[in-house]
Amino acid sequence: MNGTRRTVLATALAAGLGASWVGGAAAQAKPRKMVVGQSVPLTGAADQIGLAFAGGSKLYFDAFNARKNNPGWMFELQQLDDGYQAAKATANAVKLLADGADVLFGFVGTATSEAGAEVAIKDGSLFFAPFAASDRLRGTGLTNIFHVRPSLSDEAFKMVRHCATLGQDRIAVLAEDDAMGRAGLAAVQQALIEQKLPPLVASAFVPVNSDKVDTAVATIFKAQPHAVIQVSLFNSTAHFIRKMRKAGFVGSFMNFSVVGIDPLFSALGKEIGGVVVSQVVPSPRSSATPIVKEYLAAIETSDQTPSYEGLEGFIAAKTLSEAVRRAGRNWDKAGLQKAMATMTDYDVGGFRINLRAGVRDSIRAIDLVTITPDGKVVR
Repeated sequence: MNGTRRTVLATALAAGLGASWVGGAAAQAKPRKMVVGQSVPLTGAADQIGLAFAGGSKLYFDAFNARKNNPGWMFELQQLDDGYQAAKATANAVKLLADGADVLFGFVGTATSEAGAEVAIKDGSLFFAPFAASDRLRGTGLTNIFHVRPSLSDEAFKMVRHCATLGQDRIAVLAEDDAMGRAGLAAVQQALIEQKLPPLVASAFVPVNSDKVDTAVATIFKAQPHAVIQVSLFNSTAHFIRKMRKAGFVGSFMNFSVVGIDPLFSALGKEIGGVVVSQVVPSPRSSATPIVKEYLAAIETSDQTPSYEGLEGFIAAKTLSEAVRRAGRNWDKAGLQKAMATMTDYDVGGFRINLRAGVRDSIRAIDLVTITPDGKVVR
C-alpha cells in the first residue's frame, strides 16, 4: 500500500472510530442490523497490516449493505484503534460489547486477539476471525471462538517440511519478544519434533518491529543455520535480513504470513529477492479465483490497493455474512454459534474455510511464495 493511499485509508478509518459503517441505503424497509465490533491497529507497530485488514473487512460489509437484493439484514461495522496494544484491545472489546456489538470480529495481533478473546469468553460473546491468534485460542473447549485462517502450527509445519525437503536441517528462529514471537517459536519447535528433525541450532528475540537486531544477528549467524524462520513484523524482519546478508549469510529466510508481505517489500525493495513468505489466502491479484475477483471488483471504487491482508479481511467478513445467512433472519447468538460450528468446509469462492479447525487443518491450503526483486510473487 503506497503512502498516499495508506494515509487516505487511515484518515477514513480514524474518522470512524467508535462510529458506524453502514455504507448504503437499505433496499428493504427496516432490515435487521448486526453490529460487528472490531479492534485493530490503525496506528502503532502493525498499522500497515491493521489498516489493510480493516479496510478489506469494510469493503465487504459496505458492498453487502449497498446490494439492491438485501436479504433482510445489514451490517454495522464499528472499528476501534488499539495501536497493537493488548490493554487497549481489552478496553475496546469491553466498549464494543457495551455499545451493542453482536460479535467481536477481526482483531489483529496475537496479544490483542488473546485480550479480546478473554473479554468475549467472560461475556459469553462470539469471537470471530482473529488475525495472527496463537494456537491457545484453538482449544476444543473454546466453543465461542472461530478462525478463518489456519493455525501458526500449520504454517510452521509447512515451512519446516519445506526445509526438510531441501535438506535444510539446521534451522534457527528469529522472533519478536511478544506473544506472537513466543507462539511462533513454540510452533516451529513442535514442528521439528513432529517431523523428527534436529532441534533448533539457535533462536533469538528482538524488540517488536525494531531495527535493534545486532545481538540476534550475532547469535544466529554464529550457529550457521541453513534456514532462518522469522516470526516478526516487516521492519525487524527487513533489518535482520539485511544485516545477516551483510555478515555473509547465504542461507534462506522464511516468514510467517503475519510479517505483512506488502510492507516487507516496501521495507526491503529489491533486496527481497529469494525471501519466502507463508500465505494463508490466495494471491490478491489472482482474478481467476472467484473470491479474489469479487474483492478486486469491490476495491475498484476505493482508495485501497490489493493486498493479502486486505483480501483476508474481505474473506473474513464474507464468511461472517454466510454464518448469518445460515442462522436465518431471526438469528440469535446461539443460532449464530451453531451455524458457525457447522462451517468446517465452506467454499467462500474458490477457497475453502474451516471455522472449527484445530492445529492440523486438512481443508485449508498454505502457500509458500517467494518475491522477485521487481515485486512479483511466485509460488
